Amino acid sequence: MTTIGFIGLGNMGGPMAANLVAAGHEVHGYDLSPEAVTAAREAGVTIAVSVAEAVAKAEVVVTMLPTGRHVRDVVLGEEGVLAQAGAGTLVIDSSTIDIHSARAVHAALTDRGLPVVDAPVSGGVAKARAGTLTFMVGGAPYAFELARPYLEAMGANIVHTGAAGAGQAAKICNNMLFGTTMTAVAEAFVLAERLGLDAHSLYDIVSTSSGDSWALRNFCPWPGLVEGSAADNGYRANFAAALMSKDLRLALGAAAEAGVDLPVSSGADTVFAALAATEGHLDASAVIREIRGRD
Repeated sequence: MTTIGFIGLGNMGGPMAANLVAAGHEVHGYDLSPEAVTAAREAGVTIAVSVAEAVAKAEVVVTMLPTGRHVRDVVLGEEGVLAQAGAGTLVIDSSTIDIHSARAVHAALTDRGLPVVDAPVSGGVAKARAGTLTFMVGGAPYAFELARPYLEAMGANIVHTGAAGAGQAAKICNNMLFGTTMTAVAEAFVLAERLGLDAHSLYDIVSTSSGDSWALRNFCPWPGLVEGSAADNGYRANFAAALMSKDLRLALGAAAEAGVDLPVSSGADTVFAALAATEGHLDASAVIREIRGRD
């Protein structure tokens, strides 16, 4: 059994922490949300009153936070992980953040002799609950091997993508593909509707043809076609549109620095930014509402 500090017990972090408990670890969790805290406590997580308390006795610290600013504050702040962690504490950041922040966190922790990996995830809430997430892991090989047993308690696919920040680079590319594909899938259903084509017929054709995609099969924006889809539940978020918008901005920011033009992703970013501005709490598949005109 390992003592683990887990910072960020939201839609993704909560189930991930619960799976670490189920694997036999003692998890001390912290979150600002009373609802997240209640759910984590019911799953067997010991609730800490601060980041410092969650980290104080931890052999491993996992962070799952919204942005690079939050990660820097929690890890590098005055009462944060860097200040509170004991010698040899392994730090796993599973947030999806900008590469600069990831590398800054790596540098600060490694300078103190602490092993660290950036390990963002893919798979959404359903796979977080099932413990079948995909982890894209950046960091030194020895740190990756230290992190592997804990990642395997939360995920089914663990891929070492390279040095510090490489996990975030992989996640940015992956989610850029998801965002652009999700937009295209929604456009196809709106066009089919306007052309008088039945949505069931379109799904049956596309799902067995060259237009098939993970977004279609898991985030189909048309209700009544895919069991468990957000479209059948008022677009209640499995992966929020606001997060999709954030990830597209991360991809475009990285592309600008790398001198790469992304015309398709830029278009998807425009659509998701508009959706996120008013209905960002809805699922990413609700992008069909933006394309259709929300009628």
